[in-house]
Amino acid sequence: MTKRGGSAILTTAGNDDCHVILRGGAEPNFDERGIAAAEAEAKRADLPCRLMIDASHGNSRKDPANQQDVVSHVAARVADGERRIFGMMIESHLVEGRQDFADPRTLVYGQSITDGCAGWDATVRMLNGLAEAVEARRGLPFLAG
Repeated sequence: MTKRGGSAILTTAGNDDCHVILRGGAEPNFDERGIAAAEAEAKRADLPCRLMIDASHGNSRKDPANQQDVVSHVAARVADGERRIFGMMIESHLVEGRQDFADPRTLVYGQSITDGCAGWDATVRMLNGLAEAVEARRGLPFLAG
């Protein structure tokens, strides 16, 4: 549609800065099989394979405690030299879990009212693990802090 509400046919040469987010679905897709499938689709479309892995949602089977396993798996791949993955998404908040928004007076400060989240300490561990993996891929020593 045009700005005036008329129909229009648009084309684009694409955007080299775009990426695919692997969120999982009926099955997780953060493993080599899911990454290879995404790479094959990108090649078919003549696009670069730039992947972001979502540690939550389908990849964690909607259990925030499983995000650590997803992150650990991806971090190991990155440390081994994986180049198709450039980033990760972690569902995180100050307090682990989620809560219902039934009575605002009973809400736990820092806990999600939407999706279940990893807590602060788990998030720090995951981020440090990812930082170590990136530095290993680059051949650098990990400097925490």
